[in-house]
Amino acid sequence: MKPRVYIFSRAPIFGLAKTRLAADIGKVHAHRIYKAMIAKVIKRTKDSRWEVIISGTPSKSLDQVIEWQGLRQVSQAKGTLSDKLNKIFRKKGPIVVIGTDCPQLNQKDIAAAFNALKSYDTVFGPAEDGGFWLIGMHAPLKKDIFSNVRWSDRNTLNDVLSNIEGSVFHLRKLTDIDDLNSLLSVGKAF
Repeated sequence: MKPRVYIFSRAPIFGLAKTRLAADIGKVHAHRIYKAMIAKVIKRTKDSRWEVIISGTPSKSLDQVIEWQGLRQVSQAKGTLSDKLNKIFRKKGPIVVIGTDCPQLNQKDIAAAFNALKSYDTVFGPAEDGGFWLIGMHAPLKKDIFSNVRWSDRNTLNDVLSNIEGSVFHLRKLTDIDDLNSLLSVGKAF
């Protein structure tokens, strides 16, 4: 079985995604940027060395989103981000999970993550905001490492790290695009 990359993606439904960015630049521009981010992440993630799978929400959007076409699509677990990650990491690995907030990532980052998993138990792509843009592990999980995590917080990565047993590798730090400041800081990388 090929290694798998799961892309967590919310369907680009007008007004429901990138709400913090929309507060800064308006719903129309945020919607356009979000659709471009999805397409860019998918394009920069695809590679014959691994399978790319969309873990999408809402479930009714599966097979309906143009940007997701051509990829296997599965619905996200209901509940918190902890529940969603637990569902993915219950499968046999190695598995890498990314979102659509870091369009500056590329195939080299994914390859580096899978390469690190040959020697390390867990790999993270840390984000400037204290979270992470990638997590990779050999699955299935032996412990619920996503318990008591403050999501969307400057301590998110540290909370997950405190739950992990074993060796950890860190990839390069990237910026999640969540608002106008983060969009501007990414600049030409996007």
